[in-house]
Amino acid sequence: MSAYVLVLYYSRHGATRELARRIARGVEASGMDVRLRTVPPLSSTDESDADGDLACSLADLAGCAGLALGSPTRFGTMAAPLKAFLETTSALWLQGALIDKPAAVFTSSQSAHGGQEATLLSMILPLLHHGMVLVGLPYDQAALTHSRDGGSPYGAGHIGDRPRLSPTEADLADALGKRLAKWCRMSTDAAQGAS
Repeated sequence: MSAYVLVLYYSRHGATRELARRIARGVEASGMDVRLRTVPPLSSTDESDADGDLACSLADLAGCAGLALGSPTRFGTMAAPLKAFLETTSALWLQGALIDKPAAVFTSSQSAHGGQEATLLSMILPLLHHGMVLVGLPYDQAALTHSRDGGSPYGAGHIGDRPRLSPTEADLADALGKRLAKWCRMSTDAAQGAS
């Protein structure tokens, strides 16, 4: 089985899903396989919009070469369905299944001051506990210095009440996917060389 990057997200109205798809496109453009997965809503009244993407399993997470994790902002933190899924990963933590694997984060909010950076940081914390290596967006990405849209050094982002990404947001999501794939390849090559 070939190495793959897992792009795992929760999306309620579609914007985070669009970021996930754009990041997956960046991963694929770098020559790596990708698995696009979502998490289920917590209740039947939740209007989660998975749009046909498969629900993530612990095996999907354990087998990935790297992870892109995404959620809409919820008062400056990740959405409850994503947090609930992460809380089921204790067995992987005990096994050290994710140690030294590259990871990146992404988010969306309706307003420019909707808590994006706090949400990205909230997703980073469990990844650090799993021993993952974080990949962000460096300032060699020119879009970071002139963007009035989503995206920061912490990860890709989208601002607005519609799922359609701006050109800048799409470029930064592509760049994050490519950068994550690069680090996944380097990590996989190093692990194969050591064995």
